[in-house]
Order: sequence, then C-alpha cells, then structure tokens
Amino acid sequence: MRLPRPRTRPRSLAGQLFAMQVVLVAAVVAGCAFFAYVSGSEQAKETAARQVRAAALAIADSPSVREAIGTPDPSAVLQPYAERVRRDTGIAFVTIMSPQRVRWTHPDSDRIGEQFLGHTARALRGETFTETYTGTLGPSIRVVTPIRDGSRITGLVSAGITVERVSSQVRAQLGALGLAAGGALALGGLGTYVINARLRRHTHGMNAAELSRMHDYHQATLHAVREGLLMLDGRRRIALINDAGRELLGLAPGAVGRRVAELDLPAPLTGALLASEERVDELHLTADRVIVVNTRPVVGGEQRGTVVTLRDHTELQALSGELDSERGFTQALRSQAHEAANRLHTVVSLIELGRAEEAVGFATAELELAQALTDRVVGAVAEPVLAALLLGKAAQANERGVELVLADDSLIDDGDLPATLSHRDLVTILGNLVDNAVDAASEAVTGAGPGSVPAQRGGGRAARARVTVTALAGEGELLLRVADTGAGIGPQDAAAVFDRGWSTHGTGRGIGLALVKQAVHRNGGTVTLDGGADGGARFTVRLPLEVAGRTAHTTKEATA
Repeated sequence: MRLPRPRTRPRSLAGQLFAMQVVLVAAVVAGCAFFAYVSGSEQAKETAARQVRAAALAIADSPSVREAIGTPDPSAVLQPYAERVRRDTGIAFVTIMSPQRVRWTHPDSDRIGEQFLGHTARALRGETFTETYTGTLGPSIRVVTPIRDGSRITGLVSAGITVERVSSQVRAQLGALGLAAGGALALGGLGTYVINARLRRHTHGMNAAELSRMHDYHQATLHAVREGLLMLDGRRRIALINDAGRELLGLAPGAVGRRVAELDLPAPLTGALLASEERVDELHLTADRVIVVNTRPVVGGEQRGTVVTLRDHTELQALSGELDSERGFTQALRSQAHEAANRLHTVVSLIELGRAEEAVGFATAELELAQALTDRVVGAVAEPVLAALLLGKAAQANERGVELVLADDSLIDDGDLPATLSHRDLVTILGNLVDNAVDAASEAVTGAGPGSVPAQRGGGRAARARVTVTALAGEGELLLRVADTGAGIGPQDAAAVFDRGWSTHGTGRGIGLALVKQAVHRNGGTVTLDGGADGGARFTVRLPLEVAGRTAHTTKEATA
C-alpha cells in the first residue's frame, strides 16, 4: 500500500523575502554595472577625442610644420616629426596632408603620397571637427584641422586613435568593474541573509498565508473571549487590549499606547498591573466591578512585558452575598422553628393543666409581637424585595439579641422605584449595611466582637442593642439610612471604611462596604458616614430616581 505523498509546504515568509531581495540586489548590481560600462565607454571615447584633438591642434600650430610644408619634399621633415608625436602621445596615427588630401606622413611609410581616406571639406573651410571613420587602420576616432600660413590654408592635419584601442581600454576597466560588482553582490547577499535569518527567527519560519491566518484567528479570539486580555510592553504601556478588557477597566477605545499609571485606576489595581512578579487570582475593585486579576511576565523577547487576564467577579460576588443572606435566613428560620416548638409546648402544657385562659393569652401575646414588625414593614415598604429583606434581617438580628427597627418616616409606595434600579444592587446595599450594623450593635452589648475591642462613645452603650433602618422614596431620590447603637467608627478610619480589606473582624473580611460603595456608584448615588443619635455609626445612601420611577407616586398625590 502506497502512502500519500505529503503536500509541499509553501516557502516561509523569510525565505520568500530572501529570494526577492537576492533577485533585487542582483538586478540593482547588474544595472549599476551596465550603467558604469556604458558610461565608461562614452567617457573613454570622449577622452580619446580630446587627446587626438589636442595633438592635432598642437601640430597645426607648430612653426616647423609650416616651414616644412614650403620645402620641395615636406615628407622628409614631417614624417619623423609625426611619428615622434604619435609615439609620445600614444595615439594611433598622425597624418599631415596637402589641401588636395595627398598624404605627407603616415604610420605606414608605403602609404605616403596616397589619398587620405576621410572627410576634409569642413577643414578646408577653416573648421576643426571630429568624426569616426574607417580608414586604412580600421575604424578610428579622428580629428581633422587646417594648417594656416596667415590667412591661407597650406595643409591639413588628421590625428586619430582606433576604436579597437579604446575598446581594449574599456575591457581593461571592465575586470575591475566586475570585481566591484561581485563584491557588492556578495555583500548585499550576506546582509540580506542576516536580515532574513533574524526575520525567520521572529516569524518562527511561518509563511505569509500562515501569518495572515494567525492574525485572523488572533483578532477573532480577542473579540470572542469574554475575559479581559491586556498586554503591556516593557515600559508598562498598553500594547494590546480587547473589548472585554476595556469594558472591565472602564477605558476608552484609544487606550492603546497609554501608560498604566495614567489610566486613573484604583491604586491596588495599578500596583498589581505594574508589579514585575506574577499575580494569581487577586481580587480587585474598580468603581463599578469586582475583577479577578492574573498577571504573568513575558520572558525571552527583546523587551520584557506582562500579559494580564481579567475576569468579572461582580455577579459571583453578589451571588455569594445573597447565598450568605439565604444561609442566615435558614439559620434564623431554624431558630424560630425551635422557639415556636417551645412556645407550642408551653401552650399545650397550660391547656393540659386546665389553664386555658392563660394559654390563649400567652399565644396571643406571641402572635401580636411577631406580627407587629411584619405589619410595620409591609405597611411602610411596598417594594417586595426590600420588605422581604428587612423581615429576614429582623429575624437574624433578633437571634443575636439585636432589635431591628424601621423608622417612622419610612415610606416606599409601589411603583416608586424604577425598573432600571437593580433589585440585586438594593439587596447588596441594604443587606451589607444592616449586617455590619447588627455586628456592631451586638458586639457593643456583649463586648466580645471577633478581633475587635468595643469602645464607648458619648453616653456609653445602650441597654438594648438596636439597628434603625430608614427607607424613603421621594423628591427624586431613594434614601436608605442605617444607624446602630454600636461603638461607632473613629474619624481616622472614616476615609478607609469603604476600601476592600478594611474590617474590625480580622482577615478574610472587609468586602461588604466596598461592594456597597461600588453598587451605589454604579447607580449614580452617594454614600456617607457620620455618627448616629445613639452613639454608633450611621450610613446614608442616596440613589437618584428616574422621572419614570417618580411618576407613580406623584400621580397618586395629584389624583387624590
């Protein structure tokens, strides 16, 4: 069985560029060499023309030449002179002739007396001209100039150099030109190889199609993942960030290229992004979100950088808080069931003892006490989520010996809260504030807070631990106020109380108030801290209500 032949892998991008650059360098070198050859040929011809022109004019201006022309045998004097000039100047021939073109001199003495092969008409008119003509010595570059005796032309001089001699000079230069071109080609090839070896190392030997496909996958991955991805260069500038990363950090689209220190992020988060060591699953808070940060340094490149992943932990943190509340509700219900069983046993025992009236009175008193808070909450707070939260927190507080009281001025009618105000945020805000207040009030009475030392303020501790809650919707805002009878919070801690990790209950706590501040900020509200009337802490939250959320309450007042 024959195995299928593997498909030939396309040449890598570095290999393609190397081949293209070698061809380009070779073409440039060949072009330059051809240009140098043509330019050298023309320059050699111009040099030869200037050389023979100078020789011809010098001979024509020589007094001895004019005197020899007047003798009966000019050749006897002019032939040795012409040959001496030819040898000294290195030209091919010097021909001195009569106006009738009869040669008086020639390199070949047998041709003396013959007719000159070439044009002389312009010289007979007194001009000096240059031409290329094929004579007895072959093609030559020659100059013809007149010999004057006063105003009369008594002879002509033609000096020339053969084209073959000019070509031989060019060929002699061509060897040096070839060596220079070969050296340039070798140097260019070596430089191209070094550059492409570096490119091959950086592209990992991938070809153009693979790089293009990787880029497409890279872009699709960045936009598809729901986790935030942030890449920092060695100078801690943003080199790359995806859509989820910009959303989690609250950055504008033009964040690429900015330094992390310029992003106006919380100080702990900025410190985590700037850290050189690896960070694993660190929890950080921004103005609106709880995010989990992981960082990993990049090693092996020319510049060290950092890869950062961000996960949104806001909903999970809120669900965790709700789970804690549900767990507290369950414990409270279990305790209430136990207490109800005890009370029921008491009623049954009274009836068995024949004291029915006392049994009815005991049962009635218990029902009235349990129903009083329920009627108060349901009557004042028509929002079912807040009402259920307050009743559950009241049961929890009661189990810890703390009385939860709803202020007399509390009032939230049905429809006062807009749909845009998240129930989860309301539970986060009010639930955490009540939990902290119950802890503070309980510790102030028992004097046994975990990890804390209760302190008296003002008139000392109250005889009965109490938490007072105010919930009021009106005048375009929702007011939530929680006050306790605890030890309060000192001025030195007032600024840090909303920071993550601040707590009087030891390590692993300190997230509740930070989540409150975050939820308030997310809904455009404010949260403040001051001292309550009973000496404890008082937190006040104000959340703006949309016009649509206020119309129900306003309309009811207008139509009443």
